[in-house]
Amino acid sequence: QVQLAESGGNSVQAGGSLKLTCSVSQAISTYSRYCMAWFRQAPGKEREGVASIYPSGHEGYYADSVKGRFSISRDRAKDTLYLQMNSLKPEDTAMYYCAADRRRLCYAALIPLNYQDWGQGTQVTVSS
Repeated sequence: QVQLAESGGNSVQAGGSLKLTCSVSQAISTYSRYCMAWFRQAPGKEREGVASIYPSGHEGYYADSVKGRFSISRDRAKDTLYLQMNSLKPEDTAMYYCAADRRRLCYAALIPLNYQDWGQGTQVTVSS
């Protein structure tokens, strides 16, 4: 099982930026084979996919609402996943989670059921 720990959440003004970090506590060689993704969940709403990335480091998918503003990346040497968030909007306010898909073949789809391991989340609050 992969242990994931998010950090970097904060309260910011609209238009600001944040960079979220997800640390993976498992051997680099194993981590590098997983699809990874960021999800978010606002109070009273379902969890939604934000961005995903393939084991190769190629970007997977972005939610339409964040395209052009958010960027996902990974650093294999540091066992770390990132989410750079720019031009933040109040509607981006949510708990953000990173997730890992440990299946041999992963497709980086933004479907929560595809991911077996989840972090505890980090809160992002954007005020107008």
